Order: sequence, then structure tokens, then C-alpha cells
Amino acid sequence: MALRFLTAGESHGPALTGIVEGMPAGVPLSAADLDRDLARRQQGHGRGGRMRIEHDRVEITGGVRRGRTLGSPVSFLIRNRDFAHWQESMAVEAGERDPEPLVRPRPGHADLAGGLKYGVRDLRDILERSSARETAARVAAGAVAKVLLRELGIQVQSHVLAIGGETAPERDLPPGELAALAEASPVRCADPEAGQRMVAAIDEARAAGDSLGGVFEVVAAGVPPGLGSHVQWDRKLDGRIAGAFGSIPGIKGVEQGLGFRAAALRGSQVHDPIYYDPTRGFFRRTNRAGGLEGGVTNGEPVVVRAAMKPIPTLRVPLPSVDIRTGEAVEAAFERSDVCAVPAAAVVGEAMLAWVLAEALLEKTGGDSLGEVRSNLERYRANLRELIR
Repeated sequence: MALRFLTAGESHGPALTGIVEGMPAGVPLSAADLDRDLARRQQGHGRGGRMRIEHDRVEITGGVRRGRTLGSPVSFLIRNRDFAHWQESMAVEAGERDPEPLVRPRPGHADLAGGLKYGVRDLRDILERSSARETAARVAAGAVAKVLLRELGIQVQSHVLAIGGETAPERDLPPGELAALAEASPVRCADPEAGQRMVAAIDEARAAGDSLGGVFEVVAAGVPPGLGSHVQWDRKLDGRIAGAFGSIPGIKGVEQGLGFRAAALRGSQVHDPIYYDPTRGFFRRTNRAGGLEGGVTNGEPVVVRAAMKPIPTLRVPLPSVDIRTGEAVEAAFERSDVCAVPAAAVVGEAMLAWVLAEALLEKTGGDSLGEVRSNLERYRANLRELIR
């Protein structure tokens, strides 16, 4: 059974729902494992008022018994506390009168494009599902994948590299140390001085009624070589990772390893020489490829960076058009963040963990955690036997 997940629910509806299918039996799992990352997603300097309303907690409603997965679909629910203020507008059944329609699309959002696609005259039909609120369910699903990976010795962590024009210097630190520094920062930046500048930039943007984007990095350590495939375009792991990150709301650029920087360098400055040691096996002293070569993991940490555009809901609105009349108007304003880059980094962790868990189960097979672990250990032993 292939690993997959589905989410359902609207931003101001009663709840978000998720179903994870294909998770092996015997994986230790509790609501606390999911709640931990849900709380991290809500944090970060620049988040808006919605995060003071919601206290995201997951209710696992299926697929787990006495702290372990059953091999059946894992289902969960995340209630929206803000639904209490939207019950009439977001009611499932039709009421006596229709709510005021949203007719002023916001540039940069799915409002107009989605409205044209589905032919709706109230753009709230589009806004509610296209909202980044959906990523709470993704983070919960990704947390399930992270537990599986952790059981197999793989850790997925993130940190923020840039917000607005403020950029942190590159630091050659182990992933665990980078993550610890990031968790102590209000913007999830591993460099304290750069983090302070980022906080100031967010405050300036808030005062101006504007917003900021930035760049974050996600690193997966302990990934075995051989995940993914070179044989078909849709099985290449670097492409699958890029697609997963590109699906996160607001992400406009994805790079792996050196990424765009490699385009300005010579091949001798880009590619990682290969070495061999009887105890380590094949390895690289550099990781400019970001752990991926030819669509396949090479045993080095998988490194992915993503560029997030500024939040398109602005307190000082941009020009727009009333979809009923064609008249020039100001875009609608919905309560929003000034900067969500630290939160997006947590979503990035979830998506990288998901793609890696999916690829790992493709490689190992196995209906239970014990079987997956045994198959992975046998595969690693075979790798050590390649050179005697």
C-alpha cells in the first residue's frame, strides 16, 4: 500500500480533517507527537491574531490503539475555535438569508483565479479552502511521517535563512545544533544577530501595513542512499520534493543543495568528490548536491531551501476590481499575518518528511514497523558488502 494523505476542511469551518493511509502497523504514535509540531507552526514573530484564537490540538479518531498504529488509515481532527464567530457564514445547511458575498479579490491569492475556475460569485468559496490554515492538517500528517522516520534513525529539522532583506550568514553546524538554535529564536533563525534584524524588519512592515517573505531551509539527516529513482521523471525524488514544497501556500522558489548558486559556478566547484572508507562506506566531504544525485538520495543529508513570497493580504490594500460590477475597488482585507516564514519552515519539515517516508516505504516495503526496520537493516548490510 502506497503512503498517502488527504485533508479536508475550510479555514473558518468547524474543523480540519486528515487521513493518513499506508502507515505500517506498530509505529508508536500519540496525539502529543502531532500537537508538538502544530504548536511550532503557530509560533513565530509576525503571526497574526488568528493564532491567539486557535490552540491547535489533534484528536486521533482512527488507526491508533493503545499508542501504536494498526496499519489501517490514521484519521484525525483539528477543531477551529474561530468557527464560533463564523457559524452563520460557514453553515453547512442553507439559511434564511445569504451572507454578504466576498467580491473584492485580493491580488496574490487564489480568490479571482479560483472564482473564474469554478464560476462562483462569492469568493469566500475559494478563500476558505485556499487559506494557509489547511497547512495545520499537513503538519499533523507530516508529524506522523516524522515519527516513522525517527524510529528508523532519520531526523528532519528546519531553520530560517532570510526574512525581507535580512539574511543570516551560513553556519557550518551539525543539523541538530542548527535546529536547537532555531528553536530558541522568535523567527527560527540560528544566528541571533540576524534574528534580531529580522524581528525589526517585521515590526517595520507591520507598522507600514505591509508584509514580508523570506527563505527557510529544511535538512533531513540519516537518510539512506537509494531512495527515489532515476528511471522515470515522476519517480525522481528531487522532483517529488520540489513539487511538495511548491504546493505550500506562498512558496515561489525551491532549490536543493547549491540550487541557483550552482548556475554561476564551474563543475569542479559544484560536484562532490566521492570517497570510500571501510567503516563509513561511500561518502562525500562536501554536500553541494544536497543529498540527491540523479533523482536518488546518495547518503548525505537532504538539504532543501524554499523562498516564500510576502503574505498577499495587506492591511493597506492593493487595487482590485469588484467582480459584480467591474468597478475599481480596494482589495478585501482578512485578518492575516505580517510574516509566516517561521511557520512555513515547519510546514516544509512536514512535506519533506512525508516525501522521504513515502520513498523509504517504496524501497523497503513492509506492513509493520518491525518488518520495515528489518528490511532497511538488511539493505544497509548489503551496501556494506558491495566492497569487501
